[in-house]
Amino acid sequence: MRKIRGFVSSRSSSVSSVVRRTGSIAVVGAVAASGLVAGTGDAGAVGDFYRPPARLSEAPGSVVRTQPTQLLLQIPGVRNQWPGTATRIMYTTTRQDGKPTAVTGAVVEPTAPWHGRGPRPTVVLAPGTVGQGDQCAGSKMLSLPMSIDPTKPSLGVNYSGLEMNLFLLNGVRVVLTDYVGMGTPGIHTYVNRLESGRAVLDAARAALKVAKAPKDAPVAFSGYSQGGGATASAAELASTYASDLNVKATYAGAPPADLSKVIGQIDGTFISGAIGYAINGLVARYPALDPILKKETSATGRRALKDVATQCIADTGLTHGFQRTDQWTRNGKSLSAVIKKYPRVQKMLDDQRIGRLKPNAPVLISTGVSDDVIPHGQVVQLYRDWKAQGADVRLDNDFTPPIFPGLVVNHALPMLAKMLPATSFILSELNS
Repeated sequence: MRKIRGFVSSRSSSVSSVVRRTGSIAVVGAVAASGLVAGTGDAGAVGDFYRPPARLSEAPGSVVRTQPTQLLLQIPGVRNQWPGTATRIMYTTTRQDGKPTAVTGAVVEPTAPWHGRGPRPTVVLAPGTVGQGDQCAGSKMLSLPMSIDPTKPSLGVNYSGLEMNLFLLNGVRVVLTDYVGMGTPGIHTYVNRLESGRAVLDAARAALKVAKAPKDAPVAFSGYSQGGGATASAAELASTYASDLNVKATYAGAPPADLSKVIGQIDGTFISGAIGYAINGLVARYPALDPILKKETSATGRRALKDVATQCIADTGLTHGFQRTDQWTRNGKSLSAVIKKYPRVQKMLDDQRIGRLKPNAPVLISTGVSDDVIPHGQVVQLYRDWKAQGADVRLDNDFTPPIFPGLVVNHALPMLAKMLPATSFILSELNS
């Protein structure tokens, strides 16, 4: 294993230049955080936007509709404001069964110029776990710093703004995907390998169309946690599903590459309810799982699955945090133990395994050795799987010692620690 170092070449030191201009990394973080997007400021006025038409184009990445929107502190209706001009989008992607479906997101065209080689590049941001309810969609949370819905009640948080602004400051176009079923009808198919990877790839296609950019303009993918799994999937699906894209780089932070390992790790933590997101998504694509769930889950478990389907991650943490899945089953055994009874369910989880296809561009993977949500070992295994296929992949370990295990601190801190190195890696590859 190699520890990643020296990402920024002499001709591509954009992030470093931002640091120098503002005086310190802390100041850069503060500037970027000013765009932290976590609200549903205009969600009520755009409800119809999220209802797809009856018929969709069969071509993945087709733009269904667009709508102007604002970022934090921007004046409504005024274009070309700092740090960029935002457009809400609906585009087509492909479900696991091959059927077209609509996904929403947002494209932000930066006001800063691109000083690198070639045309302005595009980076797809794949959000980490924000929830399963439609109100949690990132494209609904672009203009206000917090989303509170007292009728549910629900607290929405979209933490992609920090990373988004780092790219915008460097003149890189950014597109955010909401994933399948987040905001649009149907359940959000959380950590579904094919659907999340395709949603990322088709977001790039749609963004190029919206921006009227060259079809061969460079693109890259960046994500952490759920987002890391989505970008890792996109990286290895690109050569077969989206060979038309000029993919230059992928950052996959803490990717859940093997769900059979992740379920046991997350069980009993503050966000243990996120296991319910995965189960709900699996049931939507594998009907054979439904009778097994009815047989094995207790009333408490069924109620939890119903609850989390409409929640954001903060809601899930407050209502189901630190629960163990043995409270969800009839026999009092953990969900991991129940899964071992059913080869069909094991096959469903195995379908989501990332690492069996070779990425067609350089990939940076990061992982915390003490991550209390995404097991370090299965991330290392993803690295080894890709390396064995001859992929250009690098592994960056975070050595933060255990801090209050189960509170997700050791999952969150590496995300922040690796953000600047990951951004530098992507900028270097985009400018190579």
